[in-house]
Amino acid sequence: MSIEVKVPNLPESVEDATVVTWHKQVGDAVEREENLVDLETDKVVLEVPAPASGVLTDIRVQVGDVVKAGDLVAIMSESGAKGASATAGETAESAVEAKEESAPPQAPEQTAAAVPPSPAVRRLLEEHALDASKITGSGRGGRLTKADVMAYLQSKGEEKKAAPPAEPAPKAPAVAPEPSAPETVAAAPSADEALIERERLDQRVPMTRLRARIAERLVQAQQTAAILTTFNEVDLDAVNKLRRQYRDSFEKEYGVRLGFMSFFVKAAVEALKRFPVVNASVDGDDVVYHGYFDIGIAVSSPRGLVVPILRDADRLSFSEIEKKIRDYAEKAREGGLSMDDLTGGTFSITNGGVFGSLMSTPILNPPQSAILGMHKIQERPVVVDGEIVIRPMMYLALSYDHRLVDGREAVSFLVAMKSLLEDPARLLLQI
Repeated sequence: MSIEVKVPNLPESVEDATVVTWHKQVGDAVEREENLVDLETDKVVLEVPAPASGVLTDIRVQVGDVVKAGDLVAIMSESGAKGASATAGETAESAVEAKEESAPPQAPEQTAAAVPPSPAVRRLLEEHALDASKITGSGRGGRLTKADVMAYLQSKGEEKKAAPPAEPAPKAPAVAPEPSAPETVAAAPSADEALIERERLDQRVPMTRLRARIAERLVQAQQTAAILTTFNEVDLDAVNKLRRQYRDSFEKEYGVRLGFMSFFVKAAVEALKRFPVVNASVDGDDVVYHGYFDIGIAVSSPRGLVVPILRDADRLSFSEIEKKIRDYAEKAREGGLSMDDLTGGTFSITNGGVFGSLMSTPILNPPQSAILGMHKIQERPVVVDGEIVIRPMMYLALSYDHRLVDGREAVSFLVAMKSLLEDPARLLLQI
């Protein structure tokens, strides 16, 4: 019995997806709910699980193809629950044989002459008077490379060296003997090998759906918002002391490390409560004031930057914030973030300090009106109570939409965060 594998319903606002990875090939045995193929949308990567146990007999779409909800992607043959393990090998073998029989006859091997060689290769062919059609190209689409030409020259040189020597010619003392052909061929590759070392290659790859979506949103933010950035600096000595004092007991109690992000999320929430316009957004000619605090945390993933959301961050404890951020980071690395994880958000925080950034101007995440940029903690001399002391300092940057947020609110917002972080007891007392 054949089973059709179709694209599942896509998340809201997502029209199509791109096939990025097949985890099974024709003839492979598959268990129920085992992931067959990954589909990349402009926000997340979706898995297509097997609807039943059986054997994959036909793949209808290839990597790079664009599919929509309900499209047929593969065909499976169902095997009985008891006999699946016993017959998987036989079924797989018959599936492969059927595919080979139905496959169209393959074209003859493509030679180097079918694809125009590069200028450097043409020059090498001309120097040695070689026929490109006699050399098999190893490049993409049968393209001839310099390495192919050099290998051909070397093989021809070896053939000439292995040939039986000709009968000695009569001595002619008045005329110097000309060098033999093998010596000439053997000396040529040294200069050409140096030419290969100088070859400069370009690689063109299509942009991933996620990267294309990121590019689109960043351009949209630049074109539709009046983005300005204001800066301040914060002394994290008190936060460091608090973390050192309770680090071990906190991790033992909650099973997660006490990091910096929970302090910054808590401070941001308190500052947003004081300046609600920073937590608002523009919708046409209206200003939408949000009565909740959904904080986006920028996370780097192998496919690009993603911003999962800490929903109702004002109701989360320090340990809950740290756990959620840790879980989001793991999901991002494994490509397991869902649409719900990435949807919404009223304010964002990005931490370039983990990569060593000392100062930057973060860009808005539309339709949000502000984003906080954290940076590298660096010990610097500062004046405290009239004395020069060394303190762990961090520059803070707030980028904001000047259509909605005035400079006074933006600067005051950062000043509020500075006072809360330099005296963490305020976060607990909410003063």
